Amino acid sequence: MQEVDQDPFVGPDFGNLQGAKVQEYDLDPYTGLDLGDLPDDLTEFLNEDFLGKLIDPDELFGIFGDPLLNCEDQLNSCSDVPLPPELPGPDSHQQGQAGKASNKRKRPKVSRPQRCSDETTPSRPKRRKVAGRPKNNEAQAEPTVDQGVDTGPPSPTPSAAEMTGLSTTPPRIVHLHPSIRFITIPDSSGYQVVQTLRLSPSVIKFPLPSASATPAYIFVPAAPPPCKHQLPPLSPVDGAVAPVQMSSSPPGSLSDTASKAMSPTCASPVSPSSEMSPCKDSPLPQSPTVLDIPQVVKDHIQEAKAYMSQTCQDMEAGLSLSSHYVDVQMSQRETFRSGKNTSKFLDKEIIVMGDTDRQKSLLGRGQIFEGPNGDKPKRYIVLLGNAGIGKTTLIRRLCLDWSRDCIPQFDFVFLLDGKALNLSEPTFSLQTLLLNISSFAPPCLDPDAVYAQILAAPKRVLIIFDGFDQLRDYETLLQTQEKDLITSLQRDSKAQTYTVRQLYSAILQRVLLPGCTLLLSTRPRGTATQLLRRTDSFLEVCGFTPADIETYLSKYFTDPALRASALDNLKSCSYLHLFCWNPGVCRLVCLVLEQFKGSECLPRTLTGLCHQVLQLKMKEDSKTVQAQAEPETEISVEETTTQNTCQRKARTKSRAQGSTRTQRARRAKNQEKEEEDVEEMKSVGEEVYRTEERELLSQLSALAWDGVKANSSVLVSGRTISTKLKAFGHRTGLFLSYDLRTRQVVSNGETKGAGKKGSEEMGRGVKGDSARKETGVGDDLILLWASPFLQSYLAGVHLSMSRTVTDRNFILSLPFQSGPKGRRRPQREELELTQRFAVGLLFHKRTELQRLDSCTETAFRDMVSNKQALVTKHLEGLSHGDLSPAQVLESCHYVYEASSTHGDDSRDSASARLVAHLATNLPEVLTFHGVPLNPSDVFAVQNILKIGGTEGRSFCLDLEDSGIQISGLKALVGLNNINTYRACIADVITLWEQLQQSGEEELQQGAVSKFKIHPLKATQVCHIEHLAKLVNIHMHKRLSDSSSQFDSILAEGVPAVKDLHKLEFELGPDNGILALPKLWELLPGLHNLQRLDLENCKLGDKGAEKLADALVSLRFLEILNLSQNCIGDQGVKKLATVLRDLPKLHCLSLYSNEISDVGAESLAAVLPHVASLTDLDVKYNKLTDVGAQSLGVSLRNCTRMKTLRLWNQCIPYGVFERLQQQDSRILWH
Repeated sequence: MQEVDQDPFVGPDFGNLQGAKVQEYDLDPYTGLDLGDLPDDLTEFLNEDFLGKLIDPDELFGIFGDPLLNCEDQLNSCSDVPLPPELPGPDSHQQGQAGKASNKRKRPKVSRPQRCSDETTPSRPKRRKVAGRPKNNEAQAEPTVDQGVDTGPPSPTPSAAEMTGLSTTPPRIVHLHPSIRFITIPDSSGYQVVQTLRLSPSVIKFPLPSASATPAYIFVPAAPPPCKHQLPPLSPVDGAVAPVQMSSSPPGSLSDTASKAMSPTCASPVSPSSEMSPCKDSPLPQSPTVLDIPQVVKDHIQEAKAYMSQTCQDMEAGLSLSSHYVDVQMSQRETFRSGKNTSKFLDKEIIVMGDTDRQKSLLGRGQIFEGPNGDKPKRYIVLLGNAGIGKTTLIRRLCLDWSRDCIPQFDFVFLLDGKALNLSEPTFSLQTLLLNISSFAPPCLDPDAVYAQILAAPKRVLIIFDGFDQLRDYETLLQTQEKDLITSLQRDSKAQTYTVRQLYSAILQRVLLPGCTLLLSTRPRGTATQLLRRTDSFLEVCGFTPADIETYLSKYFTDPALRASALDNLKSCSYLHLFCWNPGVCRLVCLVLEQFKGSECLPRTLTGLCHQVLQLKMKEDSKTVQAQAEPETEISVEETTTQNTCQRKARTKSRAQGSTRTQRARRAKNQEKEEEDVEEMKSVGEEVYRTEERELLSQLSALAWDGVKANSSVLVSGRTISTKLKAFGHRTGLFLSYDLRTRQVVSNGETKGAGKKGSEEMGRGVKGDSARKETGVGDDLILLWASPFLQSYLAGVHLSMSRTVTDRNFILSLPFQSGPKGRRRPQREELELTQRFAVGLLFHKRTELQRLDSCTETAFRDMVSNKQALVTKHLEGLSHGDLSPAQVLESCHYVYEASSTHGDDSRDSASARLVAHLATNLPEVLTFHGVPLNPSDVFAVQNILKIGGTEGRSFCLDLEDSGIQISGLKALVGLNNINTYRACIADVITLWEQLQQSGEEELQQGAVSKFKIHPLKATQVCHIEHLAKLVNIHMHKRLSDSSSQFDSILAEGVPAVKDLHKLEFELGPDNGILALPKLWELLPGLHNLQRLDLENCKLGDKGAEKLADALVSLRFLEILNLSQNCIGDQGVKKLATVLRDLPKLHCLSLYSNEISDVGAESLAAVLPHVASLTDLDVKYNKLTDVGAQSLGVSLRNCTRMKTLRLWNQCIPYGVFERLQQQDSRILWH
């Protein structure tokens, strides 16, 4: 038989069994029967009685009695279609018994309707007999032809005796339906047929006997006839042609395996109704074996899409994806993947790209799962982004896209939230996790069928992990599990249950659903040893561009007048406008702009923004509470008024005379008193609410600080949270709820213990219904902070204004603690923000801050003044020269928050002193190398540098590998007190081009003259590409072919290229080969280069020859390092010819190459002519004593040579010792 590729879910492949024979003929392709286990002797059972007992009579009639499927007429009329001979038994005795049994069991033929109405079978309506059907079904004797798999010359058909070797009984012909085929398996104990998956049509599989000599037979569905075109059956509903899936066996089934030995089948026409829409054409290659999806599963997929389309729309209160979503772009990030360090930090391993390269690597949502340049699709994707950048919103948008058939490569999408890790009970299986626990999962009517489809085609499944606050959570889940647990998980038994953590870990480690696609969202801080090994794609959410900010405001403010006013007010505050690159901050800014009045000033710091947002939320909550309390007050007032009226009527009846003027005055006085009582009650109520509000804020701030310390946005479960506090947090929008309840789906599709409303909420993250929010009941709700910025702000309130925080603890919470460096966990963004808010709040307006505290004004003033002094002393005591670049950046933020919180650019004496101290003590060479700089970071640095300029300070900036945007680069370079700057070469060239287009000639001149690249260490291929472009500008003395105005500025070339004296090529052997062609092009333009380091680049002889051609132009080269480059004799010979043309070369290293005695003689010949050479290193090459003696002799003629290092294991120790005695300049090391 022909060997075919086999899917692990399909039955075993019989193509590799030696001696297997297939007797086949033209068969019907439509059906195959599950006839169960068969006995050794099949002759007496291969009749319709036996078949009718094993299968449903309706199914039997539908298969054998259907006129469209019955092929008896064709068998009787087509002489070129042979019938199969009966396969002989193992010996004559068995064969004789089979013949007798066959004769005894033979019974008269009856019509098919009569047979189907037998008492042992259920009755069914009679079917009209087809014209031309023969009255008896006995097949006529025809010559049999054995159609085997071998295609050799025809040979005589062997007799039964020849086939068995035990009997001469002539063979009898067994008449079977054409959908049955024999496969003969040779007798061996090593073969066994194991059913791994139940397919439709059925495949008969049964264990083979291990000791019997009887051959085993397997029935499989037949292949389509090779010589006849048969039309597929028509649908009984609309007459459309049936899809291909109904008229062919599943790919990879046993029938498909057996049919490989036959002629190619004829393709059936596809129904127009079965054609896929253009939106469903998958851009990714499908799974090698795509099984037919049952209709119940298809219905569930459509229900899931419809349900997800409805439930994932909400972004925040009042905002939806359809109306307010702004499409953010992502950039493809690369990692170094170098070294063997077991403690790799993701933010350190990721390559920081310049703005120009980042724009080239941008991806849209539709490209997330595509491989680069048409390669295989990505299967393990990590989505990176800072707090509030919009990762969760983007994931919701992906779910919405899938529900709209815009991600057709996936049949299933499951969103798993990190909050579900709080479910610690081992009561879940993979099926319940995906169909019940995952977010946006609808009720499932047939979970077993859906789960079977998921297992059958895992490559069509997308699993998204969201809600993980830190990388450490993923790293914990990626730790190797116990072997027994892995074995148990791989069995996937429904009787086994696990915790959510165990299931998450198994999915991430590819133990479960190994072929599925994984998308993980996280923040780029912390160790990621395991994640770096597994991930094949890193994507980073880029945030809002200025155009995106305007788009967001236009969708948020529907009124055109209000929209224009809000945009103008935002642009007037540069800091907030720049900080809106973060969508989370942009949302807070819109909340403030919505209530903004022209006479007020927008906050100018992040501290002021969060403070104002909190005040607005508290104000709205106060209105809500008062609105709910007013009806009760009115009722009490009405009751009091009614009682007074009744009393007056009683007095009136007792008096004969009418009311006098005195009485009317008394009534008026009483009414005024009643009104005063009402007002007093309202004021008392407001005061009570303020007191309660302050107390609740104090509790909230303590909870926020606990969460920041725990590196979590989930409220710490160890603390008891009152019902009133939960209700307050929900009303103000500070809290969100995540529902951990799960559905219990039974077989009939009903949901236990849940009504319609309950079933809609179960098994996914929700904000909770209003009743649960108000009461705060429900232990199955996890509370979490809605905004990381407001959580950090409240934590800062606790640090700066809580009387429970002692001075010592407050000092320890401040940044830049001195002392021995220990192993510390990576600092989360919320902690940095909290420290920034704590410093900013202490210098905020005290009249506004006192609303947050319940102590007296004097006590509050004393507490704030004391902590102000502590912060000032701490920051002034720092040695800024010892701070890391990231700490310098944070200090700029602290000082800005402290000095600009007043809103009117005024500063008190304490904050002014902080600003002056930082501007005075910053180092002159200010480096932010390797620290990502977002727009708000650039603004804070620019603010300090400006103040330093007023103090007479000037700085040299290093902005390499910071990812600074070109607009930020322009803002910093334009400062008058910047002497020089370093940045990404491609970004600098883009800045020059923008300045040329805008006509800013003065700024152009400064941007070109201040730019420096010396010394240059190339660690990425793009560094060499960018340098080649800069050298090209230098050589042509123009920015581009069309530039004219810029010619005067570049008349003498690019100063940075002329001042480049040191170039280190540190790309390694893998990437170095990719950049070498560009290096050979740019080297002739570096006329003033003094040091060239090309260590470990795998130059080889060809690279050495290319280098020799480029070295001719480097007349000022002093040091050349060519160590570990696989340079042999041919390359050294070429290099030796140009060494005499380098008049200033004094150090040459050829350490650890492949130079032998021939190459040593080439060097020995040229050394006396290189007058400037003082140090030569040829250690660990392939020199022998011959080459060493040649160099020793040449060394005598080199009077200026100081050292010659030539030791290697091929030089005898005695020879080397004698050479050292002759010349002391020959060294071991």
